[in-house]
Formats: sequence, structure tokens, C-alpha cells
Amino acid sequence: MAKRKKKDFEIKFYEGLLSKNPNFFHALATLGDAYTRKGFYQEGLEVDRKLVNLRPEDPTARYNFACSLSLMGEVEEAFKELKKAILLGYDDFSYILKDPDLENLRKHQKFSVFLAKLKKLKLSSQA
Repeated sequence: MAKRKKKDFEIKFYEGLLSKNPNFFHALATLGDAYTRKGFYQEGLEVDRKLVNLRPEDPTARYNFACSLSLMGEVEEAFKELKKAILLGYDDFSYILKDPDLENLRKHQKFSVFLAKLKKLKLSSQA
């Protein structure tokens, strides 16, 4: 119960910060994470979309956007964003394989093809 209250406080705190400075990147990122942990996936998606608009070249913002899209069942868009995140430098491939936010993506038939391309990309970058 204490954990839930902490998240409620956390969400309210960051929403308050953002009411004064709506483009405060760190506050947005933390709020998006809090929304997702609390199960407010639509709100998390909206925040992640805003983060990507603020910093389109940020690989972590792109990765989190892919996660939110996956949670919302928007698998095709999630694939596109995950590819962009990797092209921009996101390279925690082992986490991609276990991140619960990407479960819908991993269930998709395209994922094995995607994974093979990732492995090939990783091997070519090590050569």
C-alpha cells in the first residue's frame, strides 16, 4: 500500500513540475516511467510521444516510446520505433529480450526476423 501512495505522490509531484515547465525533459521521462509502472499506459504513451518530439535523436526516448507502443498493442509502430532507437545507439540487446514492456512485440511473428537482423548488426559492428 505504501508503494502505491509513493507512486501517487510521485505522479502528482511531476505533474505539478510540468504544469510550470511542460518541456522539462527529465520530469517528463520520470513521469512517463511512473505512469507505466502504475499501469496508466495511455498516459505513458502520450508522455513518450512528447519526449520523442522534444529529442528525436535520443535513443532512450525512442526505446521508451517503442515500449509504450508495445504496451498499447501498436506492434507495427513499436517495431519502427525500436529500430530507430537501435540506429540511434540503443544497444542493450539483452534487455530487449526480457523487458516486460516489449512482451507484445516479442510475441509477434516478425520478432524472430527482427532478432536475427539485430544479431547480424551486432556481429558486423564487432568486426
